[in-house]
Amino acid sequence: MAIAEKITQFMERSSWIRKMFEEGALLKAQYGVDQVCDFTLGNPDVAAPDAVEEELVKIVREPAHLKYGYMPNAGYPETKAAVADFLAGEQQVVVNPQGIVMTCGAGGALNVIFKAILNPGDEVITPSPFFVEYNFYVDNHSGVLRSIAPAAGFALDLDGIEAAINEKTAAVIINSPNNPSGVIFSAEQIADLSRLLTLKSSELGRTIYLISDEPYRKLVYDGLTVPPIFPAYRNSIIANSYSKELSLAGERIGFLALHPDADDFDQLINGFVFTNRILGFVNAPGLMQRLIARLQGVTVDVNIYQRKRDRLYQGLVEAGFEVAKPQGAFYLFPRSPLTDDVEFVRELQQYRILAVPGSGFSGPGFFRLAYCVDDATIERSLPLFKEVGKKFC
Repeated sequence: MAIAEKITQFMERSSWIRKMFEEGALLKAQYGVDQVCDFTLGNPDVAAPDAVEEELVKIVREPAHLKYGYMPNAGYPETKAAVADFLAGEQQVVVNPQGIVMTCGAGGALNVIFKAILNPGDEVITPSPFFVEYNFYVDNHSGVLRSIAPAAGFALDLDGIEAAINEKTAAVIINSPNNPSGVIFSAEQIADLSRLLTLKSSELGRTIYLISDEPYRKLVYDGLTVPPIFPAYRNSIIANSYSKELSLAGERIGFLALHPDADDFDQLINGFVFTNRILGFVNAPGLMQRLIARLQGVTVDVNIYQRKRDRLYQGLVEAGFEVAKPQGAFYLFPRSPLTDDVEFVRELQQYRILAVPGSGFSGPGFFRLAYCVDDATIERSLPLFKEVGKKFC
């Protein structure tokens, strides 16, 4: 066998997003790209702010010694300082620039964190539904992911999380706004979770970290905000990315931030810098670091995504689907009218609609629609969803 058996197994049960994308390519070849409604990939389609290219041109033209050379593995000091300063306002806590490590996106940040904190067999708890790659990120570093079914409305099930915590528990990871549900975990839920982790850390005699995966933090609607985790829990770590808020998905730029009062702060940060290096990331892309240092607080026009959400949501409701209105991110997660969500997604393909089954996110019985697509795709899909609704809803 050319590759490891485990990787073969992982590939077989890996991303439904990719599987649907590949099947969608066949449909597009058969019917034409403009006849297929593809909601599979969470690839930001809103244009990056003008400031992105304006500042990038300035950076390229500015004289600088070793502009494209090696840098500290944790990132440029000026970039870390800019991130820490902005994050302090967002998190309502003074953030130490030494607690920032620039990373290759949020995925890079999570791998750096897990590599540093997990011993073989350690467990990471996450509420479902969740981003499917968590499974593989945790396994990369000899850990085990344990998912907990949500409470009503995709809220955190604190009783379920408490029951799952044991002497092997190293961390809990949350994603808010959530991919795929679009739910924002409330300040009350975060406070309750933090009290639980404080109690369990004391009982078990080991620190249980709270990891907050926040690439959609800026994509929120209806005047809502994402509650900060630093004021709630000192042994917390943030993983973030500029992929969505600046539409820089292909540039792989993000960061991790450690609470300034975390236990063993210096040792942890040194561990993160070391794992960033040995995992092969070495450091985050240099030009992007210089860029985002100048663009803290700048975001894409979130109103565009909100209009897309409202249009598709209303169309689904009118078609008879049961769907919660997402509070953030750019996904809808309707309930499947068939018990088997994979079967239903196959049925949608008969109407030239591409979606991802909720089972791919440990959310069986639902399906995900990424509405970061052009308006024409949404408009073209609405009468098709109406036909589907008549048959199945």
